[in-house]
Order: sequence, then C-alpha cells, then structure tokens
Amino acid sequence: MASSTSLNGKTALVTGGSRGIGFATARALVKQGANVAVTATGENAAVKAGSDLAGSDAAPRVLGLKADVRSYADVEASVSRVVERFGGLDILVNNAGVGVFSPVADMQVADWQKVIDTNITGVFHCCRAALPHLRRRGGWIINISSLASKNPFPNAAAYCASKAALNAFSEALMQEVRYDGIRVAYILPGSVNTGFGGLANTKSEWALMPDDVAEVVTDLVSHQSRSLPSRVEIRPAQPPRKG
Repeated sequence: MASSTSLNGKTALVTGGSRGIGFATARALVKQGANVAVTATGENAAVKAGSDLAGSDAAPRVLGLKADVRSYADVEASVSRVVERFGGLDILVNNAGVGVFSPVADMQVADWQKVIDTNITGVFHCCRAALPHLRRRGGWIINISSLASKNPFPNAAAYCASKAALNAFSEALMQEVRYDGIRVAYILPGSVNTGFGGLANTKSEWALMPDDVAEVVTDLVSHQSRSLPSRVEIRPAQPPRKG
C-alpha cells in the first residue's frame, strides 16, 4: 500500500504504546507528522515512552498517558486530555493487549478476566470514548488483532477467543460508523518479534518486526477517503518449514 495523504495536523491515540507494536506504531505516526498520544498502565512507562518518542523536535506533538483500558474512567480521561491538548482526535489505534497462556483446566479465573477485559472490553471502552470526537471530523479506528483469532492453538483459549471477538466487534463497528466518515480496520499479524505474553523470544531470524505492523497502520490511515481496506493479514514471509 502506498501512502497518499499527509498526517500533518492529525492526532492519534495509541493504546499500549510504551513498547512493541504500539511504540513502533506511535513512532511511525510521529515521523509522518501526526500528534501522538500513547497510553501505558504504568506512570513510568508512559513518561518514558513520551520522552523517547519526542526526540529533539517532536516534543510538542507527543503525550504519554497512564491509563488502564480496562477502566472506562481511565480511558475517558485520557481521550479528554488528548482532545484538550491537540484540539481533536483523528486516529485511534487499539493496540493494548495481554496474553496469558495456560490450559483451560489450569487457568485462573482472574487471568481469564484480565485477557478478556483488556483485549475486547478495553477496545469497547476506547471506541466508546473516542467516537463522539471522531464523528466531529472523521477518522480511523484501527484494532490490532492476531492471526491466532482464526488459527487457535492449545493453551491459548482466552487469547484466541478475545481476538476472534475483536474481529467480530470490528466488523460490526465498521458498518455502524462508516457513514459518519469513520473508517474501521483490523490488522491480523502473525508471529511478531516482541516476546509477547512472557514467552521466550526465539523467532528473531524469521518473525515480523513491530515496524512491519506499524507500516501497515500508517499505510491504512494514509488511504484516500473513498477506500476502506477493512482487514489486513500480515505474516512472516518465510517462517520455519513444518514437518
């Protein structure tokens, strides 16, 4: 996909933006001229991410916010701060996510709730808070899903279910808001080199990098308004051969 629209003057909110795909996406949006706010669940992580993104010349265009997407109050306050600081909102990237990998029989109820509340309820919270502002001038909602949403695997029932739900949520929301000038898309990455979910990272030679997913995000939000690439799958070009 080729970028065709400038992001200068646009404002983006990236949840889970202190590391991995979220940080890479925020950095790419800053480089393309957007105002960018990132959230993190910890104050130190939010401050550091904002500082790392700001560099020498982008400080006025960057904001780090402490927020837990499982809390609607946190999300609503964060969206309000973004709008107050930058004058509006054009792009919401729902990236915040967690993975707890365990057999269903052994999974703690609290861990199940954490995954579902972060990966799907958190997205609802962010969309619900952002929609009134996005409706004022149109824009994008981009949800970071996973190929695990359609390729479930053992010990990942909570994660796979949450991402499958996110796909359905994205499809329904896309149809609800498309005539308000809001485009909704969801991205399904395959294996990404982030060490996500506390799993040991042994994929560095072949896996996607966070910047690969970030590039898809920036390409999407640069599309002309007449087009809506609503679902993008991205996977490693040459994963290890099976068998």
